[in-house]
Amino acid sequence: MPSLHKTSPQQDRPQDPALVCPTRRDEVAAAGSALIGGPIGRRALLGGGGVLTPVRVIALVAIGMFALGMVQKIPCYDWAWFRGTTSQYTHACYSDIPHLFVGRGFSEGLVPYFDRLRGDIEFLEYPVLTGLFMQVAAWLTPGGGDLVHREQVYWMVNAAMLMACAAAMAVAVARTHRRRPWDALLVALAPAFALTATINWDLLAVALTSVAVLMWSRRRPLAFGALLGLAIAAKFYPFLILWPVFLLCWRAGRWREFGTALAGTAGAWLAVNLPVMLLAPEGWKQFYTFNEERNVDFGSLWLLISQRSGEQITPGSANTYTMVLMVLAGVGLAVLALTAPRRPRFVQLAFLIVAAFVLTNKVYSPQYVLWLIPLAALARPRWRDFLIWQACEVMYFLGIWMYLAFTTSGNKQGLPTDGYHFVIVLHLLGTLYLCVMVVRDILAPERDVVRQDGSDDPSGGVLDGAEDAFVRGRAAHPARHAAAPAVEGPRVEWGVPRDPWAER
Repeated sequence: MPSLHKTSPQQDRPQDPALVCPTRRDEVAAAGSALIGGPIGRRALLGGGGVLTPVRVIALVAIGMFALGMVQKIPCYDWAWFRGTTSQYTHACYSDIPHLFVGRGFSEGLVPYFDRLRGDIEFLEYPVLTGLFMQVAAWLTPGGGDLVHREQVYWMVNAAMLMACAAAMAVAVARTHRRRPWDALLVALAPAFALTATINWDLLAVALTSVAVLMWSRRRPLAFGALLGLAIAAKFYPFLILWPVFLLCWRAGRWREFGTALAGTAGAWLAVNLPVMLLAPEGWKQFYTFNEERNVDFGSLWLLISQRSGEQITPGSANTYTMVLMVLAGVGLAVLALTAPRRPRFVQLAFLIVAAFVLTNKVYSPQYVLWLIPLAALARPRWRDFLIWQACEVMYFLGIWMYLAFTTSGNKQGLPTDGYHFVIVLHLLGTLYLCVMVVRDILAPERDVVRQDGSDDPSGGVLDGAEDAFVRGRAAHPARHAAAPAVEGPRVEWGVPRDPWAER
């Protein structure tokens, strides 16, 4: 993307006006590009058929960052997972994967959902598609021999499969906004992505959700629904994205497309779940009963309130509070979607509803940040805001492990409770900050950097440029959503005094 040629601000114009270059529109991206040659110059070849296309570069960067995350886990891979509890926390390299290989019976050849486990949990507590993913990795792990070695191999097999998910996620984000492929570098270079990618199996659902969003942007509602149904079969949170689709289709009067998407979602989810639901109903229910009965846990607002007040919040009370707050968030999203001066972009509302769930849920595991990274990159592709949020998430990532080191070492090393409360608040504020920026873009669409190039809703598919059929509080305008006049956007000109807030 960058050029090694030095050019003046007047010369610094891309040859292909259809491709948006972040180094020309984002001062943080421009400053960061100095490490690899500086902002793009007028002689750069854009949109050509070379080997290193934007999508391929982004996929390679994502794979490279994933590999760096694997390197970060080496102390645990070598010994910390197997020789004491505290060391895996002090090295911040914990992963559920090797522990659940033994703890959920995969090392013994037990079949998820069908075979009962020995312990407090009777059956595997993960959705069916994630359970299948775990089982496939177990099939690929050789049997016999040293158990520690088998746990290491199981983690490596899962890491290879999750790396494919990471590449699919990055490619899907790069292709969702046709004119803005480089925004996917936010995903590929996200530090929280590298740090959390192999903690658990969340990347499977994230990749399926990202490809589903790509299908929606390509006006393929059935494929969108089918992929979203698979994502829901791997993790619950993608189900929430149906609410923004419903609201935007309501405003645009696109009921047929919403019905098609809903049918695809239900069909794909049932295709995966129904066999297990019928043949092993007790095992199938474990995921839902486990989450219903789960106590308030690490990273959540409810844990913070409980520990600060000294009052225990029961699972039933936490479920009620979470449900009430999510209903309020859904109502607020509906008001925003139906009264905004211009119909919000699909990914903006998708990000907001998932963020609301993250903020109100009974638990916030460090890898849950993966749910938001692709949506955040599409909803608010501004490097400054994205990196502020990522800094908060990295602090939380380090904080939870240091807090666990503190509690498991007899309060001898690590982060005490007050410090852990600080990083929880930091995580909450960082996510809220990004939500506020997205809401501001919705209420003042001229500030939305995606729309500054004349686009309407590049990820909206059938909603992109569609007319409004219903707008709360005013009559629907009969004309189609005309794209805003194409603008060059804020330009980075070195040595020229400027108001740093003017373009926000």
